[in-house]
Amino acid sequence: MNLPPGFRFFPTDEELVVHFLHRKASLLPCHPDVIPDLDLYPYDPWDLPGKALQEGRQWYFYSRKTQERVTSNGYWGSMGIDEPIFTSSTHKKVGIKNYLTFYLGDSQTNWVMQEYSLPDSSSRSSKRSNHGSTSSTHKPDYSKWVICRVYEQNCSDEEDDDGAELSCLDEVFLSLDDLDEVSLP
Repeated sequence: MNLPPGFRFFPTDEELVVHFLHRKASLLPCHPDVIPDLDLYPYDPWDLPGKALQEGRQWYFYSRKTQERVTSNGYWGSMGIDEPIFTSSTHKKVGIKNYLTFYLGDSQTNWVMQEYSLPDSSSRSSKRSNHGSTSSTHKPDYSKWVICRVYEQNCSDEEDDDGAELSCLDEVFLSLDDLDEVSLP
């Protein structure tokens, strides 16, 4: 699951769906094969290190799609946000991103999961079956697999950064400018 030194795993939504999830659902090889299969729901989000692909403070893994999202200490609840994912070149819908948040009892936590799924393929499957295809047992079942991206959201997340706040390093450099005004004995 480790990437070679110098390589980072920061895929776009489109890359996660087209290059990883679609290939997984189609039973095609994916190179590099870095995203593990994981049954998410027995694990709390803080148990993911060492089980899922970690890049920075985000964890990636394939999981079977299920409505049962209960762990030993809580559950993943939908935030009611479903975003379509389109290709950048043809603007064709290739996936859906669903947002979930982790709850401990009735208390919402800062843990967020983005669950990527492929669009419903029932219309494609019925068109294929009407043509008398003999390979009906080898058709990909797009509904079975999802890719999950899990992270703990906090006030310093880049996604929430509107550019108005300074980073810690910026504040240090700005404070060094103040040294010019200080007279030393």
